Amino acid sequence: MEMTGSEDRWALPDLAGALRWCRGRNARGIRCTLDVLGENARNEEAAAGSVDAYRSCLTALEEEEGLSASISVKLTDLGALFDRRLCLENLRTLSREAAQAGVGFEIDMEGKPLVEFTLEAALECAAEGPLTLAVAANFDRTTDDLEAFLGSGIRPRLVKGAYPGDVADFREVQERLKGLVEAALAFERPFSLATHDPEVIEWALGRLSEEKTLVEFGFLMGLSDLTKEKLAGQGWAVSEYVPFGSRRRAYQARRLQYLRELARLGREPAP
Repeated sequence: MEMTGSEDRWALPDLAGALRWCRGRNARGIRCTLDVLGENARNEEAAAGSVDAYRSCLTALEEEEGLSASISVKLTDLGALFDRRLCLENLRTLSREAAQAGVGFEIDMEGKPLVEFTLEAALECAAEGPLTLAVAANFDRTTDDLEAFLGSGIRPRLVKGAYPGDVADFREVQERLKGLVEAALAFERPFSLATHDPEVIEWALGRLSEEKTLVEFGFLMGLSDLTKEKLAGQGWAVSEYVPFGSRRRAYQARRLQYLRELARLGREPAP
């Protein structure tokens, strides 16, 4: 998959580009999670614009025959910073319409102040249809939260955490992520492990070899292309997080900070 001059490493310019990219990834056995770029909406008009953008995405995915893709939302993009009741209404609307369209629905985990609300919102939406929720290993509460909502049918996407949490030590977060995998396995429910850490991936391939049908390896667009294609070719379930749109500054900043931090530690993401 090669990018054109209107694209960059981390995101695609528009919905048409995201759909085109997804078709190419699907041809390689990789499912896509589409994210309309945007976060930290400050008023009702901005949140409504995001809802409309996601509705357009759902309509396009419903019309695309055989496309393997879901959508992922951020609660701050739906109004969580200024009106949590409105945010929950927007979230439930999108969750319901995604279920009606037969499109998978995912919620990203953002900063620590939003963890409690995000979990409550996810539990409320779980009745609308299949739901995936990102859970971050760098929060102290995550193991307890994971056990609480696995029983509600929510599918976890296990991540280290892109936002500041309770712990920042690289090794400790690695071990916490492995612990979340063990906790998820105990429930014998499907889950996603989203990481570009080659050590964690190597560990997971050995640990999950007998539970291959339970796990999906998740990656970001712009990272670990060789690894994601290799795993898909070996029969593992693989997904790629594909952001699109013009509001990309905050998202790009987190990706660049991730690479800077790895460089500081003398590490690299999986190839």
